[in-house]
Amino acid sequence: MLEEGVAEGAPLWAPTAETVQAAKITRYQEWLGRTGDYHELWQWSVDEPAEFWTSIWDYFEVIGSRADGPVLTGSMPGAEWFAGSTLNYAENALRGDADRLAVIFRDETGERRTYTVGELRAEVGRVQAGLVRLGVGPGDRVAAYVPNIPEALIAFLATAGLGAIWSSCSPDFGAPSVIDRFTQIEPKVLFAVEGYRYGGKYFDRRNVVADIAAPLNATTVWLGGPGWEELRAESAEPVFEPVPFGHPLWILYSSGTTGLPKPIVHGHGGVVLEHLKALSFHMDLGPGEVFFWYTTTGWMMWNYLVGGLLAGATVVLYDGSAAHPGTDALWRVAAEEGVTYFGTGAPYIVASMKADVRPSGLDRLRGMGSTGSPLPPEGFAWIYSTVKPDVQLGSFSGGTDVCTGFVGPVPTLPIRAGVITCRCLGAKVEAYDPEGRPVIDEVGELVLTQPMPSMPVMFWNDPDGTRYHESYFADYPGIWRHGDWIKILPDGGCVIYGRSDSTLNRGGVRMGTSEFYRVVERFEEVADSLVIDTGQLGQEGRLLLYVTMAEGANLEESLIARLRTTLRSELSPRHVPDEIIEVPGIPRTLSGKKLEVPVRKILLGVPVEKAANPDAMANPEVLSHFRAAP
Repeated sequence: MLEEGVAEGAPLWAPTAETVQAAKITRYQEWLGRTGDYHELWQWSVDEPAEFWTSIWDYFEVIGSRADGPVLTGSMPGAEWFAGSTLNYAENALRGDADRLAVIFRDETGERRTYTVGELRAEVGRVQAGLVRLGVGPGDRVAAYVPNIPEALIAFLATAGLGAIWSSCSPDFGAPSVIDRFTQIEPKVLFAVEGYRYGGKYFDRRNVVADIAAPLNATTVWLGGPGWEELRAESAEPVFEPVPFGHPLWILYSSGTTGLPKPIVHGHGGVVLEHLKALSFHMDLGPGEVFFWYTTTGWMMWNYLVGGLLAGATVVLYDGSAAHPGTDALWRVAAEEGVTYFGTGAPYIVASMKADVRPSGLDRLRGMGSTGSPLPPEGFAWIYSTVKPDVQLGSFSGGTDVCTGFVGPVPTLPIRAGVITCRCLGAKVEAYDPEGRPVIDEVGELVLTQPMPSMPVMFWNDPDGTRYHESYFADYPGIWRHGDWIKILPDGGCVIYGRSDSTLNRGGVRMGTSEFYRVVERFEEVADSLVIDTGQLGQEGRLLLYVTMAEGANLEESLIARLRTTLRSELSPRHVPDEIIEVPGIPRTLSGKKLEVPVRKILLGVPVEKAANPDAMANPEVLSHFRAAP
């Protein structure tokens, strides 16, 4: 087993007086003229949301025209922010010194390219001129089936500058999954690539693109080919169309594992204010920082990464596998590019820990981010023992729904193993008990009781808001239910325990799945795992543990016995699995999340085709192993 004995809440890092004084959130608080600690600042931000969000606009000198009317009107769902105000995301992302380094691009083959702000603006102007020739204007949709390359960022900024609406999928998505997404939004232009490289192999996607384009009445432009060169042939100054605060900026999608993906629409203004706040105050990013988050264009973290331009940081785009040619691939990129803030998914940190990776050369690294799934306390401890003892590790939790985190780090508060530092400014997060009452130091439903500007302005093709309402507001009228278990500690720290609709309920003892995975995946022999409780209302079911073995390991009786003993002692006797089953892979969404709920449905008799959409999965071939399970 990997190192044990890392207690949840164990202190790992504390800010020095110098760290606090240098933090961007401290300068903001001084500008506000407000004294007090972070928690008092947070309380003010949620008690006075109009005053708080106005201060974000003013502090960062957002380019736009702010109306004199009320900052916030109405309530959830349907709250409106900054009515009558106009701005443009791309104009705010591309402002500043033309010579400042804006983008570093790396891929797994060793290719490297850079762009200054001026070079990025010139490219955006060229692509905009081409899009205008194709008839693209405000409100039109531009879709992209592209990897995380500079051309994708340029096409997005060109689209946003025109007031058109961007939507992207990464080229590892299968055609049916992309068609499910893009046919809903009817794009005028489809950007695509002929193929991509991953893990040292080349994947030809021309036939897939043909299948995607067939049902779309769109012009296809191949990135990197003659069509792209023709599109950008004309030199032109970039255009920044002033659009209303809530004008659609991009369309993101829910995973689509149990139905048609929900097309989630975010607005220009909400994203600009939220990303300025989150990146600058919670991650302490700004000019001079080099910001790298490993992501694809099909995950909301790509949208969050490019938001680094708003804060004046240099963003690092990486195309390829995180583990090619070795598990240390991302660590090497971070070292070679002098990355100051490195973000990745929690599974990559755990994989690095299991592979005994020893990162080096990270002299400039001062911050790390982890998201996608809860990072176990052992993952926290490994960062401090092996990566860097003085790094500020920030675990985030939020989602595609708001394209940010509700809870996350802040550089003025200590970091503890397994604990997310705080509720983010402007996010009134609470834990609700089964009766809908807020609780502290108890696990409850994660809810938001006040609106945030980056909440969706709508779902596409949802004219009366029914689908939007059912997604977040069906359980608590006027209250956003996010679908996660959270415990808010008395000092404001937070612990996420996984999805609330995949809870383990054994003998009346409720537990989030993340606690289970923390124990199981600490075993070196276990590469991945999935735990399912088949119990239903009033009827206890079976607790099934599925494991994928590490290379060279076998699920032997001695290992099964050790797993059972450890789960009994560290969780409870009720959480010892009825059966431990080896499978070749754990089903995951295209963005890497474990498919707990669909697998549970399959085990309860729901046909596979109704429980999970294979085209929305990274590895649909493994589903058959769960259908056959007892």
